[in-house]
Amino acid sequence: MIHGYKLNGFNIIVDAASGSVHSVDDVAYDAILMYESAGEAAALSLICEKYDDVSFEDASKLTSDIKGLAERGKLFSADAFESLEEKARDAPLKALCLNVSHMCNMSCSYCFADKGAYKGDKKLMPLETGVRAIDFLVANSGSRRNLYVDFFGGEPLMNFDVVKHIVAYARGIESECGKRFLFTLTTNGLLIDEDVIDFSNREMDNVVLSLDGRPEINDAVRRLPGGAGSYSAVVPKFKEFIEKRDGEKYYIRGTFTRNNLDFFEDIKHIADLGFTELSMEPAVSVPGDAHSLSDEHLPEIFRQYELLASEMIKRRKEGGGFTFYHFMLDLTAGPCLYKRLAGCGVGTEYLAVTPDGGLFPCHRFIGDDKFLMGDVFGGVTNTKLRDKFKGSTMHSRSECRECWARMFCSGGCAANAYGASGDISGIYKLGCELFKKRIECAIMINVAEYGGLT
Repeated sequence: MIHGYKLNGFNIIVDAASGSVHSVDDVAYDAILMYESAGEAAALSLICEKYDDVSFEDASKLTSDIKGLAERGKLFSADAFESLEEKARDAPLKALCLNVSHMCNMSCSYCFADKGAYKGDKKLMPLETGVRAIDFLVANSGSRRNLYVDFFGGEPLMNFDVVKHIVAYARGIESECGKRFLFTLTTNGLLIDEDVIDFSNREMDNVVLSLDGRPEINDAVRRLPGGAGSYSAVVPKFKEFIEKRDGEKYYIRGTFTRNNLDFFEDIKHIADLGFTELSMEPAVSVPGDAHSLSDEHLPEIFRQYELLASEMIKRRKEGGGFTFYHFMLDLTAGPCLYKRLAGCGVGTEYLAVTPDGGLFPCHRFIGDDKFLMGDVFGGVTNTKLRDKFKGSTMHSRSECRECWARMFCSGGCAANAYGASGDISGIYKLGCELFKKRIECAIMINVAEYGGLT
């Protein structure tokens, strides 16, 4: 299977199974598409009929080259990776999302986590639970050396002393257990102070800072409990934080909704503030919600992604570029094969921990007791659910088998699939369309930076 598309003046062919990308002229583009659907003779005939300035000899050489690429597995290649999924499914635990706080000091109108409480009681994680979570991670990590822990919420800085003590405990056992911990802090920024900055820049491998863009956009949804906007309270803190972090290992993470479909302007605004590591996520909410996205919004969202991709190319040429998380794509290496097949590892390699120690497949499933897998004290007891997640891979979805982007997507987000279809092995169709468009843009950026035709 191949996928052909035209974007920003480039004709691009993607070979689905091999991941090969070809940037070609108009003649080759038409020939490759015809070759897949009707064969070599039909491709040769099309070129001779459509392009008067292409000789029969040149057209024959072109179709011969296409045949050669196919023989080398660079075009029309077969998917030979399904047999490897079993190994991907059995990978040991590598990451925990520690919900150290089910409380929040903001009241964001689109919050999937029920203002931080996850449809339950407001509570903070005790240190003992956090320490046990670290022990649980180590005990179930097999031969992995690098282990990942994300401090999440609610607002994790509302439980900052416990965060510091959990980190200290983990650092204290690194040598004896032969592990290396990499920590991430995700925060709305209101409680950032010198202590937070100094500690994070010393201990956090990454920080994620929430900002939705222009003041009027951010303040319409990211509000303080009294109703005031948060922009002016957090932006100066973010600037100081990142400056003292030497501009590295962070993300400014935003969310766009149906109410700011011109989110390209919000990304530009954040970049113009001096931030260079950016993310802007589509809101995922119940259909009909005031913030929900639907199919009718896709054309405009696609246009915004295209504008963003062009702007990124422009700024990089001018020496003032920035990174956009969803356009990050390494065509020369990229994720390992098993990650391509099994995705983020939800419910297997990656688990979320509630303040009382409950284990869930990821933070998006917290609050739904059907997805309680056990706890950090007794381990995973709902092995049937764990096996369900193990079996939910790229090849387990019929829709994915027929999708050109499957080796980039790995089957998509299980939480979004469940929300849209009622099954973690289903699909979130709107999310699929957004992902494919982002990958098209990301590939185009790579092609532009490699110089176009290859």
